[in-house]
Amino acid sequence: MTNVSIPAATRILGLDPGLRRTGWGVIVAEGSRLRWVAHGVVSPPEAAPFSERLLHLLEAVGEVCAAHGCDEAAIEEVFVNMNPGSTLKLGHARAAVMLAPARCGLSVAEYSPNLIKKAVVGAGHADKSQIAFMVKRLLPAAGDVKADAADALAVAITHAQLRRLRLLPIRGAA
Repeated sequence: MTNVSIPAATRILGLDPGLRRTGWGVIVAEGSRLRWVAHGVVSPPEAAPFSERLLHLLEAVGEVCAAHGCDEAAIEEVFVNMNPGSTLKLGHARAAVMLAPARCGLSVAEYSPNLIKKAVVGAGHADKSQIAFMVKRLLPAAGDVKADAADALAVAITHAQLRRLRLLPIRGAA
């Protein structure tokens, strides 16, 4: 059996990107235990030019990484909708949000919305209220968390669960 050690504690930054509101949440994963650290929402000024809004996202998420001493980051993949212009703008916002932790030297994992819902709620088509409910159950110290931050914490929880599974030794491996 291959022995793989799981670090004592890892700070994970979860990100739910958006041009108007980007949710973020920081948790600590210690083995199978999760502990809430902080959460919030970054809201660039809506009247600012597009490039300045993207810069605001990049800088604000970078500040979150530094302020909370994050070790790893995870982000929700883009949800493609019927409006190609909106999808493209979301892609720009996602890039800015994704570059911030990379700029701080963190690895950034990506997860689909359905995988996040399945990992946190148990169903791939859960709604936002179900996600918020489960985040509150899994991270009671977080209190009542608004939708964008709850989604970001769900991303962090998903990453913690999946990274732990990847670090566990595989039975029967030589």
